[in-house]
Amino acid sequence: MPAPSLTTDVFILLKRPPAEAFQAFTAFSAEHGVLTILQRVAKKSASSTIALDLFDEAALLLESPNQGRTWFVKETRLLARATGIGRSYEALQLASEFTALLARNPVHEDSRASVSQLLRTALASFATGVRPDIVFFKSLYCFARDEGYPVKQEWLPTLPADLRAEAARLLHTPLADLEKSKIENSQSKILQRRLGEYLRGHTEILLE
Repeated sequence: MPAPSLTTDVFILLKRPPAEAFQAFTAFSAEHGVLTILQRVAKKSASSTIALDLFDEAALLLESPNQGRTWFVKETRLLARATGIGRSYEALQLASEFTALLARNPVHEDSRASVSQLLRTALASFATGVRPDIVFFKSLYCFARDEGYPVKQEWLPTLPADLRAEAARLLHTPLADLEKSKIENSQSKILQRRLGEYLRGHTEILLE
């Protein structure tokens, strides 16, 4: 019986050290959720092979020898590569934290399309290097909202008035406009901490 095959677009959430001849990844697909995939480590002479990397968006042809528990990459077409993320340590750290969070939190199939779009937007924003702290806060808030948690109705009202106003401004202002304004890092850190406390106490989202 031939191995099951799958054609899907994915985002690479986690990259593990290579084992023997294969590089292991955790990927997210809007159609299939989180997938464990293995890509054969190409020899130097095989320059036409596209080696996947962390944060890549790629169209893949996959095959599974074990009914979908693990998928092997047969063909790769790179759709986007967020190369700018590596130019900033803070952007790399927070982008990695966000994708790892998605890797350990199963996304309901009804939410996968919105989470896929969120990933695309978040990675592109992290790649600019502009205020990764704000990108992370906005992305975490949107993920909780898209998963159906009432962060607007339950979390925002718990904030002091000045902090609530700042949260609303960060959430509703495009990143390019936020870059032009002076926003203290401490404010975004406080909002991120307060949001994390709410998610730990009132949701099933695993933050770490």
